[in-house]
Amino acid sequence: MTDLSLMASSNGSFQAGDLKTTCAIGRSGVIAAPEKREGDGASPLGKWRLKRVFYRADRINRPETALPVIPLKESDGWCDASGHPLYNRPVTLPFSDSHEKLWREDHAYDVIVELAHNDAPIIAGLGSAIFFHLAHDDGRPTEGCVAVSLEDMLHALSHASAGTCLKISP
Repeated sequence: MTDLSLMASSNGSFQAGDLKTTCAIGRSGVIAAPEKREGDGASPLGKWRLKRVFYRADRINRPETALPVIPLKESDGWCDASGHPLYNRPVTLPFSDSHEKLWREDHAYDVIVELAHNDAPIIAGLGSAIFFHLAHDDGRPTEGCVAVSLEDMLHALSHASAGTCLKISP
């Protein structure tokens, strides 16, 4: 696989190799990673490694990629409770603290790529569940992630490797 540089900018443009298209970013725009806070709705500026891909096997075929790929289950969630020991980590639902449900009725999480944001080490309150996922049909902003169409996601993943990063720029 070819290593691919992915770039998303605050003006809503996305580039993956020779692919140039649009993307959705956080509803609050972009913010420097050190100032990122849980729930602020901003996408963190910086370069974030693509870690693993989650997908809805009941809706789409397994994405072709060199990255680790995991089918989602209805019980999959992600902890966003900054005071919890599992903050910014996957959890199994039901889960008593604040969390994001990964098995959604809409199609935004039919493909989710975990980004290496606030993970080494995880620092409480500096942002959780920052993903590269699918955009809503109406193109509305995300809660802090970067989102593209299914076609553009599958293109990017087909060229991604273990060293691929997503750069979020102003």
